[in-house]
Amino acid sequence: MNLEFNQLRCFVTVAEELHFGRAAARLHMTQPPLTRHIQLLEHALGVALFERTSRSVRLTTAGRVFLTDARRLLQFAEQAAQSARQFGTGAAGKITIGFTAVSGYELIPSLIASASEQLPGITLLLKEMVSVGQFAALEAGTIDLGFVRPLNTASELSFQLIAREPLLLAMPERHPLLAHSQVALTELHRQRFIMYSPDEGKYFHDLIHALLHAPRVVPNYVQHISQTHSIIGLVRAGMGIAIVPASAQHFNVQGVAFRELADATAYAELYMAWRPDHRNPALDALLGFASSHFSSVQQPHPAA
Repeated sequence: MNLEFNQLRCFVTVAEELHFGRAAARLHMTQPPLTRHIQLLEHALGVALFERTSRSVRLTTAGRVFLTDARRLLQFAEQAAQSARQFGTGAAGKITIGFTAVSGYELIPSLIASASEQLPGITLLLKEMVSVGQFAALEAGTIDLGFVRPLNTASELSFQLIAREPLLLAMPERHPLLAHSQVALTELHRQRFIMYSPDEGKYFHDLIHALLHAPRVVPNYVQHISQTHSIIGLVRAGMGIAIVPASAQHFNVQGVAFRELADATAYAELYMAWRPDHRNPALDALLGFASSHFSSVQQPHPAA
């Protein structure tokens, strides 16, 4: 059996008009080809769909039954075409996003909330990952978009800066350095210090190490931890102090206080990263939206 959607469209229109002339006008065609479409459809089905006289056109019993299914088929076809157009243009689709724990407290939620309103056809799947893991996942194609710290690794990825924030000193609430409104880096010499891991926390480890190296400050490193929220937990427990991004304040951990660093000009940066050779139209739509969403951030040097 060979049914064509154009034949179904012709049948439904004639069934609704019960008049070949009016149906032909509605379909912007002449009556002879319309009649031919109906004849071919009836031949394919092996039943008569209409009872025709010189004065009237009526649906047969088979025609009335077929009308319901024909309308349903046309509706499914239109939905399929619309879905294909949406996925092809990026109006619909699925995007897997990697993000760091700190970015998950403010930046990512604000983007997701706005994107869900402006891009309702796009499904966003979120995966919390350290930056090193995101770089590997982007290269492997297991995530489409990453929110990463810049690392000095050779990469074919594309980057866009979305946030820059100062570094703060985190301390237990009764620490003597809280007497200062700002803390000089030299005050950190020999202090018990919780440092980022040189592996999974490589970006902050290298950034803070360079910051302390300039004034020749050598803290007493007691732990090396990969995640900021874990570092803040250890600070609260009194194990030491730590330098963390300002967004760590969003954790709202009782028993931890923050101070600015008096002579530090270092900032932590967060980038969007993606493969330039991706084939996901929905990602292009999200990147355009995210660029506008984060447009207030000034661009520095490109990420490595």
